[in-house]
Amino acid sequence: MADRRQLIPIIVGPTAVGKTAMAVEIARIFPITVLSADSRQIYRSLDVGTAKPTPEELSFVPHLGIDVVSPGERYSAGRFASDAAQWIASVPDGRQTIVVGGTGFYVRALAEGLFREPPMDRVRREKIRRWAEHAEGLSRWATRLDPAFKGGGRQRSARAVEVAVLTGRPLSWWQRQANVESPIIPWYVQLTLPRPVLHKRIEDRVRRMIAAGLIEEVQKLIDEGTPPDAPGLDAVGYREVVALLRGEINRSELEGKITTSTRRYAKRQETWFRHQLRGADVVLLDATEKAPMLAERFAGFWEKRKVKCASE
Repeated sequence: MADRRQLIPIIVGPTAVGKTAMAVEIARIFPITVLSADSRQIYRSLDVGTAKPTPEELSFVPHLGIDVVSPGERYSAGRFASDAAQWIASVPDGRQTIVVGGTGFYVRALAEGLFREPPMDRVRREKIRRWAEHAEGLSRWATRLDPAFKGGGRQRSARAVEVAVLTGRPLSWWQRQANVESPIIPWYVQLTLPRPVLHKRIEDRVRRMIAAGLIEEVQKLIDEGTPPDAPGLDAVGYREVVALLRGEINRSELEGKITTSTRRYAKRQETWFRHQLRGADVVLLDATEKAPMLAERFAGFWEKRKVKCASE
């Protein structure tokens, strides 16, 4: 039987490596729709701190997976996989979907298949959620309840705890048992940079974000009723601004703290993709080249990959 899955390019790499700029240049070569696999761009009103595409870029290249839920709402990798499958199916003929993002769990959920969430009691789930918001050592609890838990922040730790407590089995067990085949054949393009170059790009990006109104963006959300500990604000950059607004750090410390946190996050992303993509169908591109050249290289590799897929 013929494989009905779509061959889909997935552009990955650490934050600030240049994924969006490359995608925009690809759109100058052939028509594409970008599907964002970014766990923070999924939130409405988080624009500056998530480095969302500019209004000009969004008008030039159709984007999916951006501005989907409010900052106070939880959004899982499993839900992303389900939504992404529908978004991909909605892309018109003649326009190629390209997944772009740095959230490894989102990429894996889409590329390896949808995780169907087990049924859980809503009342008990809400109690665990409230406890997890302020619990000390949450990641240790997650690891104790699920030895296969690989970390990833407070939100993912809380997720591992609630599933284990409410279902009696760890999240990793459910993922193994309840996986459904992915709707795509993934072809990965991984952008890489020497560490000093990436660090400089991160420094420049953080400086631009603060100048563009990152503090004001967070203050406006809080003034409008978004809790400071909302899922959407539990991210690098936003956490530090919340700490500033609470008086826990000084304004002079903000840029340095966000830069340090972003560097650490980028390192985790690089490590994750290095391990997860081992043995996968992947092309490495040196992102020190300008975006137009990267797009040309991508297009050349893409034509060869399509021919190979057609012959398989």
